Formats: sequence, C-alpha cells, structure tokens
Amino acid sequence: MSLLASLARAGASFQQAAENRAARQAAAQTAVAKPEEKAATAADDSVVLNGGEPRRPSSQLSVNRYKQDVGPDHAFVRETLRHKLAEYSLNPATRIAVEKKETGGFAIQGVMPESTRQQIEKDLDNNKTFKEAFSRLSVNEPTVSFVDTALRLNQAYGVSNTLLDQMVSENQQFNGLQDLTHRLDSLRRNAGTDSLDAAGQNRHYAFSLNARA
Repeated sequence: MSLLASLARAGASFQQAAENRAARQAAAQTAVAKPEEKAATAADDSVVLNGGEPRRPSSQLSVNRYKQDVGPDHAFVRETLRHKLAEYSLNPATRIAVEKKETGGFAIQGVMPESTRQQIEKDLDNNKTFKEAFSRLSVNEPTVSFVDTALRLNQAYGVSNTLLDQMVSENQQFNGLQDLTHRLDSLRRNAGTDSLDAAGQNRHYAFSLNARA
C-alpha cells in the first residue's frame, strides 16, 4: 500500500506541476498580446480623431434665424410697394425695383408712366417707416444672402468661403445678424473690388418686387 500511495502522490505532484506550467505560459502570452492590442486600439483612435478637418464655426450658422430677423422689414417693404401699385391702378404683376439715389431719395425702376413713377418716389421719400425699414434691409439682407449662398456651396460642393470664415466668430454668441453685418461691412471697406465681386457683394442695394410672386 505504501508503494501505491507513493506512486499516487508522485502522479498528483507531476499533474499539478504541469498545470502550473501551462498557467504561467498562458499568462505570459496574454501579457505580450495586451500591449499589441493597446497599440492597435490607439492607432485606430488616431485614425478616427485625425481623419477629418476641424469643424468650422461657419458650419453652425443658422440662415433661417437670419431670414427671420429680416422678415418683418422685408414684408413691410413688399406690402407697401404692392399697395402703391394698387393705389395708382398699375398692373399688380408689374415688376419694379427700388433703390436709393446718391442724393438720398428713392428711385423706382419699372414699366409705368413717368408721372406715376415720380409720384410713387415722392410718396416713399415721405414715408418715414418705409425709409427706416428699407435702410435696415439694405444693410442686413445682403449679409443674409451672402451667408446663405456660401453655406449652400459648402454643403453642395465642399467649397469653403474665406471671407465667411473671416467674419464668423468661434463664439456663436457673437454671430448674430448685426455682428456678421458689421464684420462684413468692415471687410468690404478693406477689400478690393475684385474680392467683393467674387464674394457676390453688390455695391448698390435694390429691392425687387413682383407683387404676385
């Protein structure tokens, strides 16, 4: 019995030693694999983080918000002109354009008798509310149009507008319509004519109306 017991204990010791050796080998392989996995994960992360361009502040602008800002003035000017067409018995589909003269008064472009044109221009010159609304539009609406066009081109073709990027603040709290208009005006004063033409900026503002549109 003692011989069998000794053999049994020897077999158990050999099995335990084999199991311990196998455990150590598995642990060593795991330790070697982990750094490689971490390196691969880090490499994958770097691809994700560095794969695209930083998001431009201009991409966060809300054109709809700016259109709402100019909406009341746009509607008032439009309705005033529409009523003038009716007041002077002109075709309601008459296309007209209103702009400021260098002398400060209004100029009307459209198919109508000259005497009627002069009378409408006089009426508008004497309409303080119309003058104020038109003055705001002449400053703000070109800005909205510029931002809208630049963002549409960027979304459609991935074309960025340098002038837009220059006038947009990284802090969205300072990207209200008045903020952008002020910066665009400053850039306009410092830019050459070619740069403004490329940016779609007209030197003269005109409000165009088709009363049935």
